Amino acid sequence: MDTATDTPIAELQPMLRKLRAAQAAHVPDYAQRRDDLDRLRSVFQRRVEEMAKIVSADFGNRSRHESLVADGMTVLAEIDCFRRHLKSWMRPRGRMVNWLFLPARAQLRMQPLGVVGVISPWNYPVSLALNPLAAAIAAGNHVMIKPSEHTPRTSAFLRELLAEVFPPDRVGVVTGGPEVAAAFAGLPFDHLFFTGSTALGRKVMAAAAANLTPVTLELGGKSPCVIAPDFPLPLAASRIAAGKWLNAGQTCIAPDYLLVPRNARDGLIEALTAAVRTRYASIAGNPDYTSIVNEGQYRRLRGYLDEAAGRGVRCLELAPCDSAIADAQRLIPPTLVIDPPDDLAIMREEIFGPILPVKTYGTLAEAIGYINDHPRPLSLYYFDNDSRRVQTMLERTVAGGVSINDTVMHYAQERLPFGGVGPSGMGRYHGRDGFETFSHHKAVLFQSRLSSMALFKPPYRGLADTLVKFLTR
Repeated sequence: MDTATDTPIAELQPMLRKLRAAQAAHVPDYAQRRDDLDRLRSVFQRRVEEMAKIVSADFGNRSRHESLVADGMTVLAEIDCFRRHLKSWMRPRGRMVNWLFLPARAQLRMQPLGVVGVISPWNYPVSLALNPLAAAIAAGNHVMIKPSEHTPRTSAFLRELLAEVFPPDRVGVVTGGPEVAAAFAGLPFDHLFFTGSTALGRKVMAAAAANLTPVTLELGGKSPCVIAPDFPLPLAASRIAAGKWLNAGQTCIAPDYLLVPRNARDGLIEALTAAVRTRYASIAGNPDYTSIVNEGQYRRLRGYLDEAAGRGVRCLELAPCDSAIADAQRLIPPTLVIDPPDDLAIMREEIFGPILPVKTYGTLAEAIGYINDHPRPLSLYYFDNDSRRVQTMLERTVAGGVSINDTVMHYAQERLPFGGVGPSGMGRYHGRDGFETFSHHKAVLFQSRLSSMALFKPPYRGLADTLVKFLTR
């Protein structure tokens, strides 16, 4: 498939006006929303194998199975969730009225916001575009979407796919580089949804602020993974390996560093080595091991390792690869960095690759203190079978989402909200939470023919004076 050509910046405002006019002229009702979701699911399911090949071409190599699950299954599951529950979510919800205002009644109505902008990233270029799109469509909005320029074949695929499903005045696709993205973020959307780095999230929020556009920011950060002193190391290692080396670590919720008891460090290293070698006998030419998406990201990751090695820090490749092959195929082996000092770039910046620092701690309080001394992460992982310690970890740390005794799996739950907190993001989506993010929660009061508040009017004497004294007693 050819790569998408850049959308001229001059076309962005007219595209937005066309979408806004169409949405205002015919606000999508349940029948249209359901039909849109049905067609999106049908077309996407038919082309999901094609999708996996195109994404792999953008990466150099991307595991087919990981694409089918992370960029395929998650989209289909999310759409199915909307199809099952949309009718009930759209119903007005009754709310209690303060007794003083009886017999009035109140309700909450979910109303489409209008036109939603979606800026999606390169690491899961299909699911992180189509999941928020599906939520916005379910909520009755029209959508403009800007996929990542770092996966241009996939962007072209998305443009073609969505043109097959939606008319151009319902969903518009914008392609291009940083200048197009900056202009896109500055459009007066009714809501702007961004997935990407914290640094870019600040720029998106600043651009949206000029129009007072509400934003949902799905960012990242350094997600910690803590191993309790007596947790079985082989089980922890297997589940850490599954979450960390999925997509070669190019996942916003991948474990970013490990905190392990000092006396368990070497045992965990052995268990992680065994877990990786079970998965990847070799990474060179392995269709199940994903390449780093582009040369810039590859060199960034190599720079982390070079800096650590230059400082005398032990870097342990768990599935070694010839350096010439690694450079040619943009492969970073699963690598542990043992006890790195906190001033290294690998401990200051989100890694977003298959490198995993291993640090040690003495007490659980020490581990919690280390986590809380750093920006609040998008995810936190804790391996422990002691329910009281689990409760302590949950109560004393703040993270966007948590998996206990596993990694990344909380993301795949449509009934759980997904989102960050502070530097790792704001707002949430998935399932009902996505529907509500892209809906205006309209408060409505239905006043009765009779109203007790009719007694409260000037001149404030008699019953009105008595009422005020009663209410302020």
